[in-house]
Amino acid sequence: MSRLYPSLPVVGVGAVIVHHGEVLLVRRGNPPLEGEWSIPGGALELGEKLRDGIAREVLEETGLDVEVGPLLDVVDSIFPDHEGRAKYHYVLIDYLCHPRAGTLAAASDASAVRWARPEELGPLGLKPFTIAVIQKGFALGSGSDPLTAAR
Repeated sequence: MSRLYPSLPVVGVGAVIVHHGEVLLVRRGNPPLEGEWSIPGGALELGEKLRDGIAREVLEETGLDVEVGPLLDVVDSIFPDHEGRAKYHYVLIDYLCHPRAGTLAAASDASAVRWARPEELGPLGLKPFTIAVIQKGFALGSGSDPLTAAR
């Protein structure tokens, strides 16, 4: 199924990866958000469980192995064209995650990766629904980072 003018919504998974009071962001390398900062994630593959899809997408985009935690939110992400037709239509399922291992590096469809503090999210141009889910991740994830707790 094509992601451009799809016949059905595409199921997407996203990871709000919180570590030491920062969240991991990726700069998208492909449409519809090419060049924009967002959370790691992508389309769920046929036969793939949600948590497995999140772990796969994070590893592919960032090089990190993550522990997938609780569900944070489910949102519609619809990009209409100039005629009002759905050019892109995603149902995004976002989970809180924590890094376990790996070496951070941009890969797959991410052109860059970076850690960001909460006050940096607005100036980086993140979509309002992305900032909202990141704020939920910070609220839920404070004090539960397994790498921080081990120190």
